[in-house]
Amino acid sequence: MAKVKKAPSEDIIDNNFIEVFGAREHNLKNIDIKIPKNKLVVFTGVSGSGKSSLAFDTIYNEGQRRYMESFSAYARQFVGDMERPDVDKITGLSPVISIEQKTTNKNPRSTVGTVTEIYDFLRLLFARVGEAYSYNTGKKMIKFSEEEIVTNIFEKFEDKKISVLAPLVRGRKGHYRELFEDVRKKGYLKVRVDGEVLDLKPRMQVDRYKIHDIEVVVDRLAVTDEMRFRLSQSVQKNVAVG
Repeated sequence: MAKVKKAPSEDIIDNNFIEVFGAREHNLKNIDIKIPKNKLVVFTGVSGSGKSSLAFDTIYNEGQRRYMESFSAYARQFVGDMERPDVDKITGLSPVISIEQKTTNKNPRSTVGTVTEIYDFLRLLFARVGEAYSYNTGKKMIKFSEEEIVTNIFEKFEDKKISVLAPLVRGRKGHYRELFEDVRKKGYLKVRVDGEVLDLKPRMQVDRYKIHDIEVVVDRLAVTDEMRFRLSQSVQKNVAVG
């Protein structure tokens, strides 16, 4: 007795696989395929065998089309309608990304995150919901209030002379002529460049081809009770400048 082949709609959907039924895009000849998820899958074959037609023109296009359909009608009007690939059915498909086979980006430091432009969103996500720890001490990094900063300074430097500096540049190249001029116009008199305190002068600049650390000297004072209010004001300026 001959077995009757089930129609695609009668198959039980397995969430661990991407199943393609009746793919006929380009040179594909009514192909059925079952691809496991969470595994590295490679399509191999001679030129013209339909590798790109299956991976990009069928699976990727359908995944992208379904993702676009989840947008509101207002958002879709800017994207435009996407044509459905010539396939009977695809199950187990989720939103997809595709990296072009021929890329013009020659940067050897590029990653999947930078090429697909998801890196900026991941960086924002980790910055907002992540918890930062110091790689030097292993302690959790926390934000101090201005009063806590002043109290900490008194605990460590009471009756000593200190300089309050605000970081402007950390480990970057450039001549920074405009930066120096902007800081000078704000009324500051000194900066510390690569550990050396210098007077701010008109048209001041540094070697553009060297890496620099630049800080503006916000104040120089003795840590005494009489200077507590002034120190608090300097800390406020430091936060505003940095």
